[in-house]
Amino acid sequence: MNTWNDLKYVETVVIDNINLAQDAFILRFKRNFSFKAGQVVGLGVKTDIEPRLYSIASGENDEYIEILYTEKLDGKLTPMLSILRKGDKILVTNPFGTFTEYSDSPVCISTGTGIAPFISMIKSGKGTNPTFIHGIRTPEYFYFEDILREKLKDNYTQCCSGLNSPKFFNGRVTKYLTENPVNPSKKYYLCGVAEMVVEVRDILISKGIPYGNIISEIYF
Repeated sequence: MNTWNDLKYVETVVIDNINLAQDAFILRFKRNFSFKAGQVVGLGVKTDIEPRLYSIASGENDEYIEILYTEKLDGKLTPMLSILRKGDKILVTNPFGTFTEYSDSPVCISTGTGIAPFISMIKSGKGTNPTFIHGIRTPEYFYFEDILREKLKDNYTQCCSGLNSPKFFNGRVTKYLTENPVNPSKKYYLCGVAEMVVEVRDILISKGIPYGNIISEIYF
């Protein structure tokens, strides 16, 4: 992990910190840089704690930056992020990362807050005619559901592993991919924890998706 001394950063002002669900927030702050959909920034509240990396969830042309995060009670940073209010200051690095090139008709697969770079993608108009597969445990964590339903219609699949309901596919994204066909001609973009990314990649390869057609971003 880079330290603050390794990265260029500025202090900026919090616009809002919206509580979406239990322990889930969108942090919104003033924008002072350009970026590409899929890039990350390092955040912090003081320089004696190493910056933590988060994908940008806002569009490339939005007036502000949004970060989707979940509070971890044993975390070094998120308990402090969760109490930030309008007007508070936050440290933000310049954006970086290479999870930025999206093909036409991409298949985007994520769990939890791994949806963030794909939300930035769709807000920025990248990757025409995308398909989204989002896995969570309970329905309140289907972040940005309204945007995805409006933009994607039937190309948006919700996989819910903790509640049986006819509204969702009942099970994890891995179960969904095992039980449904895939298209070897498309590119697959994965974002989530390492375990999910590895498991999904193995499923896709076993079903004939070329390794080069699978692009991933791992959350730690």
